[in-house]
Amino acid sequence: MPTAVAPPARGRRPSHRRASAAGGAHRGRAASARPRVRWDRVGRMALLLVLAVLVYLYLSAGVRMLSTWRQARRDGAAVMAMKREHTLLLREHESLGRRGTLEQEARRLGMMRTAEQPYVVNGLPNN
Repeated sequence: MPTAVAPPARGRRPSHRRASAAGGAHRGRAASARPRVRWDRVGRMALLLVLAVLVYLYLSAGVRMLSTWRQARRDGAAVMAMKREHTLLLREHESLGRRGTLEQEARRLGMMRTAEQPYVVNGLPNN
């Protein structure tokens, strides 16, 4: 006559091992008390780590862009100042290249031509 087997209780897994009389119950508890890997938590932690790395990469790129923009503004201001100075130097070069300006500057410094006779006038009032 066939014997009836009771279905496993809900919420419990059927045990495939037969417990011995002495320590079977202890081994079954130890196996179920062993820490199990919670893959859903591991997955969440991995996603959080990936999210943190992405946020770091975006922020570092933004900081670099901001510092590059500030440096470009400073360099642009320096370029404008150098352009103004260059324009002034070109004007001065053109004026010094003219014969009349060159002679006027030389006479202001006390120079004279080789064929000229120098005269010194003393006793003039200081203005």
